[in-house]
Amino acid sequence: MSTDIDKLTWRTRWVMRRNALLGSARFQRWASRTPFIRGIARRRAAAQFDLVAGFVYSQILVAMVESGLIEYLTGRLHSFDDVVAFLGFEPDAADRLLRAARALELVESPQAGLWTLGEQGAALSPNSGAMAMIRHHRLLYQDLADPLALLGSGRREETMLSAFWSYASRQKASGGHQTYSALMAATQPMVAQQIIDSYDFSRHRKMLDIGGGTGAFVSAVSSVAPRLAFGIFDLPEVLKGADASMATLHPGSFRDMDIPTGYDLITLTRIVHDHDDDVVQALLVKIRKALPPNGRLLIIEPMAGAVSAERMGDGYFGLYLWAMGSGRPRTAFELRSMLQSAGFSGARQVKTDLPVIADAIVATS
Repeated sequence: MSTDIDKLTWRTRWVMRRNALLGSARFQRWASRTPFIRGIARRRAAAQFDLVAGFVYSQILVAMVESGLIEYLTGRLHSFDDVVAFLGFEPDAADRLLRAARALELVESPQAGLWTLGEQGAALSPNSGAMAMIRHHRLLYQDLADPLALLGSGRREETMLSAFWSYASRQKASGGHQTYSALMAATQPMVAQQIIDSYDFSRHRKMLDIGGGTGAFVSAVSSVAPRLAFGIFDLPEVLKGADASMATLHPGSFRDMDIPTGYDLITLTRIVHDHDDDVVQALLVKIRKALPPNGRLLIIEPMAGAVSAERMGDGYFGLYLWAMGSGRPRTAFELRSMLQSAGFSGARQVKTDLPVIADAIVATS
């Protein structure tokens, strides 16, 4: 090891000692047989198996959503024969899917011969945005079929995700905005709910939503701040699906154009993490220049390092955005540093109830 051993911190030394111990077959056998410690060992073994089996679990979820079985069982009890007829599977295949889904708490059989949703399935059933993402993940799974090839390509090759998010496409082909706009609109309500419960939009006069698509976020904010005037800035082809009576529409690209002025609040909802640092830094500078003194910028998106959502940031979004070919997850600290470099006078985090869905930072011009 080239690292100077004398410069190692106590934490580094502890980590290396811990790993040597956990990596010992002798220690593992001892831990699995020792009272009190045995429970910890079993939980660790189960968590390790979940890492191995995670893709299989995901495919069980995909099968439940794409087959329509989640909706079919919502609020209802169905017999096994009913489920077989609904799926159109042979009985053995339907039984195998139901048993697999029961292991993940997606379904359960409260009494012999009857099936309904389990705890996880019931919680998922009203969330149309989550189910839209589950269907969308078919593209991600194809890109991750060979993760070493994906990482080794250095983002130079077109992927299923980069083609889907056409603004990230290597081919720079036009079109495709209808499909990604529909997905953004479907998933926007669960994100919007986090911020409208945490931030007072009524304090502002005019709000500009950059990358606002067809207006799903504007519509959500208008429900809690009806006196607020709105604008949406997005690509011309995207804004064709927006309602001009809901907001002033500003067609254009923030890469090439200045940001419209006259707004005391500008929002970036799931926009920043989609773009690389140079693009984001240039956009933040443009936004600061467009805001009046004491204007606000509100960044809303899942953030790396969020408490109780650590795997979501660098785990899920790290690989998702790599496959997409643009952007990266950032911590709140990284975003505040970028905002400071762009000239904002201050930035603070706005706590949300579910940071795994979205967190927020508000900055002052």
